[in-house]
Amino acid sequence: MTVDILTFGCRLNAYESEVIRGHAAALDDTIVINTCAVTAEAERQARQAIRRAHRERPEARIVVTGCAAQIAPDLWAALPGVTRVLGNQEKLHVESWAPGAMSAVSDIMGARDTAAHLVTEFAGRARAFLQVQQGCDHRCTFCIIPFGRGPSRSVPIGVLVQQVRSLVESGFQEIVLTGVDITSYGPDLPGAPTLGQMIRRLLALVPDLMRLRLSSLDPEEVDDDLWRLIAEEPRLMPHLHLSLQAGSDLILKRMKRRHTRAGSLATIARARVLRPGLAVGADLIAGFPTEDEALFAETLALVEEADIPFLHVFPYSERPGTPATRMPSVPRPLRKERAGRLREAGRQAALRFYASQVGRCASVLSETEAAGHTEHFAPVRVPGTAGHVLRAHVTGSDDRGLIAEAA
Repeated sequence: MTVDILTFGCRLNAYESEVIRGHAAALDDTIVINTCAVTAEAERQARQAIRRAHRERPEARIVVTGCAAQIAPDLWAALPGVTRVLGNQEKLHVESWAPGAMSAVSDIMGARDTAAHLVTEFAGRARAFLQVQQGCDHRCTFCIIPFGRGPSRSVPIGVLVQQVRSLVESGFQEIVLTGVDITSYGPDLPGAPTLGQMIRRLLALVPDLMRLRLSSLDPEEVDDDLWRLIAEEPRLMPHLHLSLQAGSDLILKRMKRRHTRAGSLATIARARVLRPGLAVGADLIAGFPTEDEALFAETLALVEEADIPFLHVFPYSERPGTPATRMPSVPRPLRKERAGRLREAGRQAALRFYASQVGRCASVLSETEAAGHTEHFAPVRVPGTAGHVLRAHVTGSDDRGLIAEAA
């Protein structure tokens, strides 16, 4: 029996690929491509992977799923070697992976609940991902993902507690809470708990969990309980990744985002006051339609002013059917050039952050026998046992991260 899974895109897709791995274990000679639709490049890479798989293993059955497949199933079904296309709901149902099952893509916009799946193994990973929420109710003008994931819906707290207990019993010492828009957690559940309230209960009910980390947060929607946890809870890692997208108020307005430049700076400043030394990451888009040099300079200055060391930078990518495609575009070479300048600003901020850690003790989750990540999510080279947390003394730094020795 051979099932190979190729995953593109976000941590939620990585989690769902592990669900698929369990469901599809009985299939023979099958390749699953779990696609992403965030950018045209992500789709191009998935198409390239399908063509390569068909060329190298022409007898294998190729199943395509994920957001890109959900949005345009016929386009993916037409590729050579593709035998089935499954939607984002169907890929999580065990019956979809029965031998002889057919293609199935239902209307994701009508989804109302989130199926909870227990995953206790993550191939090649030292940390576990836990889906707490699915879908998105916002309509940012550049984003197609709501049409691939459907409306926002939350996993009940009791189910999450059971899953975290199982993950801890399986040996995971760090868990990452993931979803499409995790700060929208809760209003569809009884009592409408917030993300912070859910995390507080989860940590209280699973005292053996050593490290909890959050995936990307909307800076406008951090609730009061989450702020208190940032300040008071040592098991919540001192690392926030924010979905900023831009540092210009005009561009943020045209993106239909809910925060402002001042709001972004205030969120970062508040987090650092509450948790001194906290590391910040951010998602940014370069070359959004109508962005001129002055507007871009505002985003570049935000990176430098807020000293953000961990950047995910994307050149703007047109997504068919989104409002941004009707706005005056920035030439592609200029988007790429601006993305490079943002990445360089982030690299310089990362070098400063790494240098600030030299001489300090760090808590490291070893991911291999030679490397891992600190509580701040800084990469570190240090001997250790994969999957275990160790104390390390940081002895140096370079552009690859930190260098340390076991304390």
